[in-house]
Amino acid sequence: MRLFSNTVGTIEQALDYSALKQKVISQNIANVDTPNYKAKDVSFKKFLEEANSSQVEAYRTDPKHFSFTSSSESPAVISQANVRYNENGNSVDVDKEMSDLASNQIYFDALTSQLNNQFSILQAVIKGGK
Repeated sequence: MRLFSNTVGTIEQALDYSALKQKVISQNIANVDTPNYKAKDVSFKKFLEEANSSQVEAYRTDPKHFSFTSSSESPAVISQANVRYNENGNSVDVDKEMSDLASNQIYFDALTSQLNNQFSILQAVIKGGK
């Protein structure tokens, strides 16, 4: 029996994407002065493919064992190899990173708002519409 609809699962995956993007942007900003550091980005297409194909079933010898799923560690993160903005070989553009940070924050806020709406609907159903 599924407690939540597919919408909650989809929002969860979108939040995972947003969290990974936040992590990559933070790493880029932290390494803005690191020589030869190449800026990284998150490929939405690869993230989506990974999310759709990463369902790994655990081998359970007893029905009481918990099942789990696992995914490989962020193959959706791509590095921009041939880009260079600074004299030291660094390819981090701080203005672009700050813009990406702001848009990712707006995306995250929209997702959490949608998730709150889904839980409000579920709460209303549990309370019998009261």
